[in-house]
Amino acid sequence: MYGIDSFFENQYLRLQAHPRYLQLMALPAPQRWGAIAGLFLLSQIVVFGGLYIIFDKVVVVGFLASILAGLATGVGALPALFFKDISTRLFNSMLGAAAGVMLAATAFSLLVPGIDYGEQIWPGKGLLVVSAGMVIGALFLHFADQKLPHLHFDTVADESLDSLQKISLFIIAITIHNFPEGMSVGVSFGTGDMKNGVVLAVAIALQNLPEGLAVALPLVGLGYNKWKAVGLATLTGLVEPVGGLLGITMVTVFSSVLPVAMGFAAGAMLFVISEEIIPETHSKGRSRIATFSLMLGFIVMMMLDKILG
Repeated sequence: MYGIDSFFENQYLRLQAHPRYLQLMALPAPQRWGAIAGLFLLSQIVVFGGLYIIFDKVVVVGFLASILAGLATGVGALPALFFKDISTRLFNSMLGAAAGVMLAATAFSLLVPGIDYGEQIWPGKGLLVVSAGMVIGALFLHFADQKLPHLHFDTVADESLDSLQKISLFIIAITIHNFPEGMSVGVSFGTGDMKNGVVLAVAIALQNLPEGLAVALPLVGLGYNKWKAVGLATLTGLVEPVGGLLGITMVTVFSSVLPVAMGFAAGAMLFVISEEIIPETHSKGRSRIATFSLMLGFIVMMMLDKILG
């Protein structure tokens, strides 16, 4: 299989050979970094300015929130700069807490408001509409799991995760699951309710922390450059802004699909929790600490939802 590692290596080589890149690298260090910072700032002005002109500030805030939630994957990968592995007990605790956070966010920031919006648009049918969206979301990830080559989350603690090719398949799995998570943030902001959007963005960011570590540690363990490992982990999270932008613009332009979209995001998140995260936390017979961590994560997210409300 043509691995993700080879793909990025080839793209980097092409970039190094580009005349503009060579011209930039030839500049003195202060001018070079100033030019890079200026280009980055200009790109952000164009993107966010365009979104503000076409839509409104809610879309801009929602897109920014999905970016920050995605970047949390990179933050979670940072311990890989200092460690080659962590204890299974600690990792399962982190995953359990992430599952609890996602469960609470799914219930209080997607399903409950989704049913309310459904009742406003289709009186008496809100529950059915959201339920249909949940089934569609779960089926989407089910078929993505079947059709796209990847490894499941439970390979993180498995000795079979011993090659860059297998790690590439695992990275693809993380990327597949990050897209609907980003979409859920966008959809939540698309309701116009900043509180729900912020709560969900925080939940996704917290959940992304152990995912980033799960991507980076196996790479470092194989002798991969530590900063490249953190960079790859960060890239897996940056698919979330794509899903976030799609979700928020879709429900802003077509408000009637909002309940279905919220159900879709909830179904996809529940699929990830049940199919990937919880089985991993119960592997190797150390489930009790993960169970209590899940409950703690759920309680913390429930309190945060209440406080921000």
